[in-house]
Amino acid sequence: MSKQRREFVKHLSIYSLVAALAASLTLCQAEPLKVGDGAPNFELKGSDGKTYKLSDFKGKKPVVIAWFPKAFTPGCTKECKAMAEQGDQIRKYDVAYFTASVDDPETNAKFAKSVDADYPILSDPSKGTAKAFGVLNERGMANRVTFYIDKNGKIAAVDQKVNTEQHGKDVAAKLKDLGVSEKKS
Repeated sequence: MSKQRREFVKHLSIYSLVAALAASLTLCQAEPLKVGDGAPNFELKGSDGKTYKLSDFKGKKPVVIAWFPKAFTPGCTKECKAMAEQGDQIRKYDVAYFTASVDDPETNAKFAKSVDADYPILSDPSKGTAKAFGVLNERGMANRVTFYIDKNGKIAAVDQKVNTEQHGKDVAAKLKDLGVSEKKS
C-alpha cells in the first residue's frame, strides 16, 4: 500500500471514530421533551418494589416525574427530602408523582429509606427512559428536570430550574397552576 493510501486510510479511520463519538454524544444530549409532546411510555421499578408504567395512569390522572442525577449526592438528597417533607401539599391533588434516576433499584431503595421518601423513586439503570425523555447527559446521568404529564399522556409543563430545597412546594404550586383537580375528601 502506498504512503498516500495509508495516510488516507488513517485519516478516514480517525474521521469515522470522531463521527461515531459525535453521534453518540448527540443521542445523550438530546433536548428534553417540550410542552405538547407525547410523553414516552415507561416501565420502571420503584423503590417500593412495584413496577410503574405511564400507560397505567393514562386517562385516569396526571403524572409528575422529577429526574435527578444520582442518589446519595447533596442536591439530590435535598430534592428527594423536600418531595417527602412537602409531599402533603402534592397529595392534595389527584396525581401520581415520582422521582427518578438511572441508579439501580437496590441503590434507590436504600436512598428512599435514607430520605424517608413516602413516594416511589423510580430506577432506570438501562437509561432508555432517560434517553427517551431527553434528560440523559454526557456523564451518563439524568439531568435535574421535572415533567408534568397530563392524564392524556401529553407534557403539560417542564421545569428545568429545580429548587432542590423546596421542590415539593414548587410541584404543588405547578399542579395548582395547571388546574389539576384536588382530591375529593
